[in-house]
Amino acid sequence: MSSAIVEKIITLFNDQGDSEYGGEPVTQGEHALQAAHLALAEKAPTSLVIASLLHDIGHLLHALPDDAPEQGIDDLHEELGNRFLIKYFIPAVSEPVHLHVAAKRYLCAVEPDYFALLSEPSVLSLQLQGGPMSAEECQAFEANPYHKDAVQLRRYDDMAKVPNLSVQPIEFYATFLQENLK
Repeated sequence: MSSAIVEKIITLFNDQGDSEYGGEPVTQGEHALQAAHLALAEKAPTSLVIASLLHDIGHLLHALPDDAPEQGIDDLHEELGNRFLIKYFIPAVSEPVHLHVAAKRYLCAVEPDYFALLSEPSVLSLQLQGGPMSAEECQAFEANPYHKDAVQLRRYDDMAKVPNLSVQPIEFYATFLQENLK
């Protein structure tokens, strides 16, 4: 079963990865591979590398149109991705993925300059996702043992939007995927 899920993920990326990434200058696949590349370059634990790779897998799993945010639809990709990932991966992979949208909301609340770093599509999705967190929401977020990994993943997410960046292909991550299965 474990090698089957790794193959399923690789196939999903190869089949769906060329889809638009919400108005950004990269595709879904390029974005995911760049996020993993950034984590790997910083020598992050393999669980965070894989969380970075898979953080937007929910976008590859839903059947909504590419312009869903422009239509006022929050695709809840973090929830869809989490429901998929928790079946197969350790919490150090699934939880940061589950929390990466919350991490954006958190950073907007606790770092005054963070909002200015967001791309236009990220600002639009932030509005759909609830805007900056309240003080109570920040406290609850900080209580999660994976919140720091989610914040770091969010930073990779924000930087992983560089057109034509040379990165490893999805197949490069097969061993890392395997190592982080339940």
